[in-house]
Amino acid sequence: MAIEAVAGFDAWADRTGDGRRADRYITPPMKPTPKRRSYSIICVRRRPGDRTQGWLTADSLRVLVALGRGGIKANKREGDGGTPRGCFRLVRLWWRPDRGPRPRALLPLRPIATADAWCEAPSDRRYNRPIRLTRGQPGDRLWRDDGLYDLVVELDHNARPRIAGRGSAVFIHVARPGLRPTAGCVALPRAHLRRLVERCGRNTRISIY
Repeated sequence: MAIEAVAGFDAWADRTGDGRRADRYITPPMKPTPKRRSYSIICVRRRPGDRTQGWLTADSLRVLVALGRGGIKANKREGDGGTPRGCFRLVRLWWRPDRGPRPRALLPLRPIATADAWCEAPSDRRYNRPIRLTRGQPGDRLWRDDGLYDLVVELDHNARPRIAGRGSAVFIHVARPGLRPTAGCVALPRAHLRRLVERCGRNTRISIY
């Protein structure tokens, strides 16, 4: 039995020995999609003259970002508005499924639900961990109206070990208009954040200094 390409079709046609074309088509093998290479390191450095903004670089990407209202702090404390100094692992990507398509990402993905939140109470045994809240309970809710948490990269700051009062809910997330200061997170304009997360993987680290 011979196999030949049929002009005008993205398929292959079987022909029987006497030249009659069979009804069955065989799709040619698809070329493998090139794998996206994850960033090894994302660097954030304070912008000279403004402690609440910084420059984020990752390979060829360079973008101005918002930092905490307290600037970069080596001795981060709960509620001080500081962005913690150090090198941290990227854990997973949270996103609002009602605000956009599933992100292209190499990190584990978790859709945000209305009850999802983060524990910021140092006296709580769940401190600096994701929790679920009922209406009216205090906590940093991930389901927000302002869009800041439409895309959220979870960092392992104060995670191993967790120390009460040393800071919680430090993320990479969508920036406010005008790159206004955060409560301690690193924030990017939405388009830049989408581009960044496409190459953030389990081995990516963020260095903040």
